[in-house]
Amino acid sequence: MTTELHANLKDYYGRVLSKSSDLQTNACCTGGGGLPGDIKAALKKVHPEVMARFYGCGSPIPAALEGSTVLDLGCGTGSDVYVLSQLVGEHGRVIGVDMTDEQLDLARRHIDYHMDTFGYRSANVDFRQGFIEDLSALDLADSSVDVVVSNCVINLSPEKESVFREIFRVLKPGGELYFSDVFADRRIPARLLEDSVLHGECLSGALYVEDFRRMLARVGCRDYRSMERSTITIDNPELEARIGMVGFSSITVRAFKLDLEDICEDYGQIAVYEGTIPGHPHFFDLDDHHRLFTGKPMLVCGNTAAMLRDSRFGSHFAIHGDTSVHFGPFECAPAVDKAVPESGGACC
Repeated sequence: MTTELHANLKDYYGRVLSKSSDLQTNACCTGGGGLPGDIKAALKKVHPEVMARFYGCGSPIPAALEGSTVLDLGCGTGSDVYVLSQLVGEHGRVIGVDMTDEQLDLARRHIDYHMDTFGYRSANVDFRQGFIEDLSALDLADSSVDVVVSNCVINLSPEKESVFREIFRVLKPGGELYFSDVFADRRIPARLLEDSVLHGECLSGALYVEDFRRMLARVGCRDYRSMERSTITIDNPELEARIGMVGFSSITVRAFKLDLEDICEDYGQIAVYEGTIPGHPHFFDLDDHHRLFTGKPMLVCGNTAAMLRDSRFGSHFAIHGDTSVHFGPFECAPAVDKAVPESGGACC
């Protein structure tokens, strides 16, 4: 599985970078503003040495994780793993996967510290070394994981479609992929992947947003949702001279392992949020254009109804109606932000 690109990345993240401040752009250190209170509180309990080597571009940690099995792809030193460890609880489980020895060594070194800090009698985290393109080699079985997360890592993979196929293989029916990554507003010349700095800085491997949409469709996911986006500025004249023709954004994406349609269809269904998701008493954001207020009926498309009903969120929503009567396409559009590129997906 090891390719020259993998070897270059292992060197970049294992030897060249020793802390977050060693990065030459802000692509891998964006996001983090406006975090929910439970995540802010959890971050405060993560060891400073772990946080010093954080290379993320968002906060890909969804709600309602208690008791879940969560897989973190490209976990690095474990900053998100140790946050997730607190959110899934002592009876949940978090598996971190990374290919870099130096980062995993640091992550494992702090397991006992974090379990003691969290008050757990036994560890609920497990770090495995390997490639995110081949999770079967890490004993991750079909339909064994509730949630897959990743923070600014999939862009680095030279075989992204293999990554997404593996993700949807290991997810349980109704399971969720929730990840933040760097996306591009055009296809990036393949020759720039050979630039180890541009690649290691999460730029030259970024997916063109429309190719991402097509790739997910090929692996069976016909609808994904954007949660939030922010424009990435390179702020490095030398690197900008090499790749400044591309516009980059950090996007947090949500997708479910469900049999969905490729556009939003109207079946007259209504969703009512019960206000019972921990930390979300007044409303719940399914995505950037579906805010469901507690107790307020909301007309939703068939795909949205399925996401709310047939996932771990099902007990928190009342869905009225079925798909027996069709009323044509559902008028559904995201919040418009002209500062960042538009993205695909059935409702996005």
